Amino acid sequence: MVKSMTGYGRCQETVDGMNVTVEIKSVNHRYFDFSSRVPRNYGFLDEKLKSFVQSKVSRGKIECYVQVDNLEDDTVVVEVNKSLAAGYVKAFNELSETYGIENNINAGLLARMNDVLVVRKAEADEDKIWNAVKTVAEKAVEKFINMRQVEGEKLRDDIVSRADLILSYVEFVEERSPETVKEYNDKLLARMQELLGDIHVEEARLLTEAAIYADKIAVAEETVRLRSHISQLKDFFNSTEAVGRKMDFLVQEINREANTIGSKANDVEIARRVLEIKSEVEKIREQVQNIE
Repeated sequence: MVKSMTGYGRCQETVDGMNVTVEIKSVNHRYFDFSSRVPRNYGFLDEKLKSFVQSKVSRGKIECYVQVDNLEDDTVVVEVNKSLAAGYVKAFNELSETYGIENNINAGLLARMNDVLVVRKAEADEDKIWNAVKTVAEKAVEKFINMRQVEGEKLRDDIVSRADLILSYVEFVEERSPETVKEYNDKLLARMQELLGDIHVEEARLLTEAAIYADKIAVAEETVRLRSHISQLKDFFNSTEAVGRKMDFLVQEINREANTIGSKANDVEIARRVLEIKSEVEKIREQVQNIE
């Protein structure tokens, strides 16, 4: 199923004592372009999120926002600054010896000295946090992909409708092209009779001129290729792979065939249909730019 590169998904859940919110959105882009915004000190989530999303999405400019709130009491760690404590002990001993005073140093006294005890939060359990974020991210990405699929279906309907319209113009060109040869032959005969009067005009000469003209304006090869390209364009919608780039290339080929027909056309009605074809091709190309 073809997907659009425009999508949005959001999920918020409490997992393993953490309130996790994941929001993801994207717009069209030629390649996979991922950026994330995660809580401070949670930078380790960036690459994990990128790898996870890239396993689900192949193209698009994607932005991912993550918020993690710990609902449980933060675990703290109390550490002893041993070198500083040793310095205090040495200083107390020197004071006692120098001034002949009693040294009543004890652990409680040392603990009250500046910076002897260092209190900090325990290091984050990265695996625990990632598992919680991934659980929520999976649901956010699922919603995100579902939206891209819905948008993709709308693009498909529009492109197929325009492709069918192009086919109707191609059919007109195929029917009209032989008529232009006959009209040219009739005009040529009338012109020669007008110039030559009663002089007999060789039929073989007329047939030769008509054949040369027919070869010059022949567009059968181009219309056959146009039909083939449009058929292939429709087939892409049944693919399970990302086909946006292939479709973009194919649309360029369709436009090239239309230009060739236009350059050969020596008929107002065919020229009008070629302009209509090119107009629809441009609209299709705009839509294809948003297909993954």
